[in-house]
Amino acid sequence: MFQRKRVCRFCFDKTPLDYKDAGLLKNFLTERGRIIPRRTSGNCLRHQRRLTQAVKRAREIAILSFSEEH
Repeated sequence: MFQRKRVCRFCFDKTPLDYKDAGLLKNFLTERGRIIPRRTSGNCLRHQRRLTQAVKRAREIAILSFSEEH
């Protein structure tokens, strides 16, 4: 009935979050290109906000697409 508390991947592994790392950012996007919410991904608030900013930066400079359909 109770689920184990998710641990933030960036806090646990001390992984740097960089907007140029498209492979890492794609792990936190749905198949349609939307950002996975914090309750699903298990990120802490600080790293979810940084992840969101990194995805938006990567989209602006065309490292990531805005949607996967086009």
